[in-house]
Amino acid sequence: MTKPYDLILAGGGLANGLIAWRLRQQRPSLRILLLEGGDSIGGNHTWSFHDSDLTAQEWAWIAPLVTQRWPRYQVGFPQLERTLEGGYASISSEDFARIVSADLGPGLRTGAQITGLTPSSVTLASGEVLAARAVVDGRGMRATRHLSLGYQTFLGQELVLAAPHGLQAPVIMDAGVEQQGGYRFVYLLPFGPDRILVEDTHYVDSAAWEPERLRANIAAYAAARGWQVASMLREEHGSLPIVLAGDFDACWDEMQGQPCSGLRAALFHPTTGYSLPHAVRLADYIAGLQDDALDAPRLFAAIREQARLAWESQRFFRLLNRMLFLAGRPESRWRVMQRFYRLPAPLIARFYAGRLRLQDKARLLSGKPPVPVGEAFAAAIKIHPDQIRKPA
Repeated sequence: MTKPYDLILAGGGLANGLIAWRLRQQRPSLRILLLEGGDSIGGNHTWSFHDSDLTAQEWAWIAPLVTQRWPRYQVGFPQLERTLEGGYASISSEDFARIVSADLGPGLRTGAQITGLTPSSVTLASGEVLAARAVVDGRGMRATRHLSLGYQTFLGQELVLAAPHGLQAPVIMDAGVEQQGGYRFVYLLPFGPDRILVEDTHYVDSAAWEPERLRANIAAYAAARGWQVASMLREEHGSLPIVLAGDFDACWDEMQGQPCSGLRAALFHPTTGYSLPHAVRLADYIAGLQDDALDAPRLFAAIREQARLAWESQRFFRLLNRMLFLAGRPESRWRVMQRFYRLPAPLIARFYAGRLRLQDKARLLSGKPPVPVGEAFAAAIKIHPDQIRKPA
């Protein structure tokens, strides 16, 4: 079979979209095709990140996609309210799709329903078969028994209010709300004086969620704030994986040489689920590979090695996740996060960036724990999925 493309990116989500966009910028001679089953790439999402999550060089090329940036953010808990200085930014899927699609031009095909995939070919519902030196699968999280997961489930509504909301900065966690059987908080992004994204978020054991309950939570929260909703512009929802334990090699062996990206490659922050910094780094990495490294076997090995480095650097985060999900009562998980936000601001920034120092880890584990000591120890030693529970 002839291979008319150097690289086909299957699925037009964040990770594959950034790979295609970065390659168009850095390697315009490559024959790239991004395939998306829907009408536009990016879906219906808001991706957020802290300034300190990215290097200056990464910020420079991602900046055109940023919808809004704030110089600080806030958190709130039953016994703590705090404002933290440091940039926080968001990218809307609408802006992402508009900019990336225009730059890709004929290198993007929407409405392309994929029915089959191999490391070097894609079969579409029409029966058309497309060939490439390599195909990157970016179609979201893959079910596997080799990972034990918790979940961050959420439903957000972008609202126009009848009067200004009064917020000057994002509130990335307002946990002063009824916990409802897990760690629950409300996430607020003020996009204008009277326009705001209100997201009801839960750290829970199952990916199952109840949209009507979350919608009712948002309505009750807005009413409690004294906000009168004039209209709803859009609604988004999702369920982000939170990794408790896993067998890295078994996960990747299951893929049988299929290059992948994003959540499918487990390239995301293991505790927050934030994936944009990892997607930026992977796009930069692939754009810097030599031409002969873009064949499927070499590309698979290269991405696997990047994922391995990330996995090994996240061991401590998985330990913290097990303490959050497996120690203490679910409705008391907010105490863990409240304690975390009492720590020095530079440590908090390094936590989100995934660059904790040895002394940071010691600080996080020192003092009186917010969960029972025995349960914390029992959670800490469960390092294999089979020791925890069957994954969903």
